[in-house]
Amino acid sequence: MKGRLAAFAAALAGSAVLGVAAGLIWATVAPRALLQEVGHGEAQLVNPESTAYILADAWFSLIAAIGGAITGIAGYRLLVRRAGWTAAAGLVLGAVAASLLMLWTGENIGLGTYHHLLAASADGVFFHASLALGAKSALAFWPLCTASVILLAETGTRRASARHAPGGRPAPGGTDDPDTSGT
Repeated sequence: MKGRLAAFAAALAGSAVLGVAAGLIWATVAPRALLQEVGHGEAQLVNPESTAYILADAWFSLIAAIGGAITGIAGYRLLVRRAGWTAAAGLVLGAVAASLLMLWTGENIGLGTYHHLLAASADGVFFHASLALGAKSALAFWPLCTASVILLAETGTRRASARHAPGGRPAPGGTDDPDTSGT
């Protein structure tokens, strides 16, 4: 029981740490829209047709999907095969936490600078907007990819073990030849 609880906690904590790292990556690579100060504490987009917001959401989705795949693969290999469903539950809950931490970290990096520039800049000064996730549905990518990897790995493991009995011989009713129809 202690081993399963430790696997649950390790999965949860490990995923959360990856979420903070992913947030830092997102804050680094995602583009930000260019703003111009038009009045004290007020700015507007320089180019209203800027794709920066869409690209920031796309970067978030891509990084979250990669993070989910990494969490699922590493978690399955290191934890789920040994501790079972408790580790899988920890990985999925950790993936939810990782996604939320990625959002929080990415949005808060540079937010103080943005607020300072917005409050202290003279009219006509250009600066970049803070990072924000517009498509909140992208938060589901990390846990969805983690759960999918675990499910696929577990399904593949069960199929392989169902084909062979413990002695390495085909299980009763099973066959190694897919062309045998049995009629």
